[in-house]
Amino acid sequence: MQQAAKPYAIGIDYGTESGRAVLVDTRNGDELAMAVHVYADGVISHALPGCSERLPPDWALQNPQDYIEVLRNTVPAVLREAGVPGTAVCGIGIDFTACTMLPTLADGTPLCQLETLRDQPHAWVKLWKHHAAQPQADRINALARARAEPWLARYGGKISSEWFFAKALQILEEAPEIYAQADRLIEAADWVVWQLTGRETRNICTAGYKAIYQDGNFPSSGFLGALHPGLADMVDTRMSRELLPLGECAGGLCARAADWTGLPEGTPVAVANVDAHVTVPATGDTSAGTFVAIMGTSTCHVLIGEAMHDVEGMCGVVDGGVVRGLPGYEAGQNAVGDIFGWFVNGFVPEQIAQQARAQGVDLHSWLAAEAARQVPGEHGLLVLDWMNGNRSVLVDADLSGVILGLTLHSTAVDVYRALLEATAFGTRMILEGFEQAGVPVHRFVAAGGLPARSPLLMQLTADICNRDIHVIRSTQGPAVGSAIHGAVAAGVWPDVPTAARHMGGLSKQVYRPAPDAARVYDEIYADYRHLHDLLGRAGPTGSERLIKRLRGRRNATLLDRDTLPPEASE
Repeated sequence: MQQAAKPYAIGIDYGTESGRAVLVDTRNGDELAMAVHVYADGVISHALPGCSERLPPDWALQNPQDYIEVLRNTVPAVLREAGVPGTAVCGIGIDFTACTMLPTLADGTPLCQLETLRDQPHAWVKLWKHHAAQPQADRINALARARAEPWLARYGGKISSEWFFAKALQILEEAPEIYAQADRLIEAADWVVWQLTGRETRNICTAGYKAIYQDGNFPSSGFLGALHPGLADMVDTRMSRELLPLGECAGGLCARAADWTGLPEGTPVAVANVDAHVTVPATGDTSAGTFVAIMGTSTCHVLIGEAMHDVEGMCGVVDGGVVRGLPGYEAGQNAVGDIFGWFVNGFVPEQIAQQARAQGVDLHSWLAAEAARQVPGEHGLLVLDWMNGNRSVLVDADLSGVILGLTLHSTAVDVYRALLEATAFGTRMILEGFEQAGVPVHRFVAAGGLPARSPLLMQLTADICNRDIHVIRSTQGPAVGSAIHGAVAAGVWPDVPTAARHMGGLSKQVYRPAPDAARVYDEIYADYRHLHDLLGRAGPTGSERLIKRLRGRRNATLLDRDTLPPEASE
């Protein structure tokens, strides 16, 4: 270990609604301080700030200025809280939700910050859960299949609407003038590192998982040009072929960023990373077979493998995408905590809210306590957890959720438990997909915000998946993982696995499956799989088109309305 005089690292985690910084002791992983900054503009899904014109359905934008405010507010706050001078910080790392991307000028200025473009939706940041590029994703997939592109199998056979080229193609087709003014199209993760260092860099993680970078290449200009002639030179003119591996130093803190953060100019900044993938080192183990579920508004599943395999519906497998020298697999669920929040905020009767207030607990806690009294199968409901589409294994943002079995006797508690179970069934689908493809899972670790907030969800997941579930030590896994990368970039530790062993770890909490519950859930899971395949897969009955017709009719109706619809809860 080097630089003992600078024993601390800072990790900054950019989430969907807020950003948070953690000050970490590089010697043992102790967290000295944490600070959160909520984005002022949040998730922009209704209308642009200051504009009355509604956005179309399935849009999700953000304001990049919110990301700068995270730096201005959280880093000085953790230094103050811990009583640590900036000179004692050896390095800094950041992670981000992905694919979250934006168009900029050559100097990094976001197009939405230009006065002439502030009212243009395509000039703003497209958040990961912007799903309006599904038509573009469908065409990418169709063309890739027709051309037998070898990279398609590395992504489970489908490219998601959430990913880089689908979103870029949407900009080009729907706002060609915006695309023409964009000198750069860049992941928000790399953009923040650009603001910190004054130097544009790109990371192997987002490029591999979200921008189809495989075996040293992006999709060919021939493929991109066949999608749209204007896309043919996108990689060479608006991106970068120079990608840095994880744990590398992207540069030193520039003077402007030093002023924002209170850290010395020149402080090493790690190459950017993705929030889910950076969490794996925070568990303390980066060996093959480690499966980490980062559970929050959505859930991302990251699995370290030993060799490359084709897995249906995976988001991708990238050599060195999590740690150098090993393939990292990704899968996920588009909505988890978002589903629970959607139900609690919009469908729970006032009489239940009154009971929760009388007991001094929030609605989630009250519903969970009541739901925990039930035994498996008691409520008679079955839910498909597609309220925000399906990421894995169907990779289809046009799907929507289903609640089957409702009667006049069904209660809010019944539905709440069924929603929790549905997300666990979706996780089991993903786990089984990996193992059936020859990628073993030796250990299941839960991270993110939900493990601490929802013990019932964790127990149900253990029962339904019939596996022990370990829980990460830190409640701020992504931020600690970013701090680990900051320490490696600063040369404190020689590599990420070594740093992970010293700075990461698990709590003593382990959720173990109850044998009787696991047996019943095996039967219910068989029904879940049947309904999943019936309504989610293309087949001779065309059942999956029923859901899409309903969603399409809804979207067309919203577009035709003269008034703004009520804003959906985020």
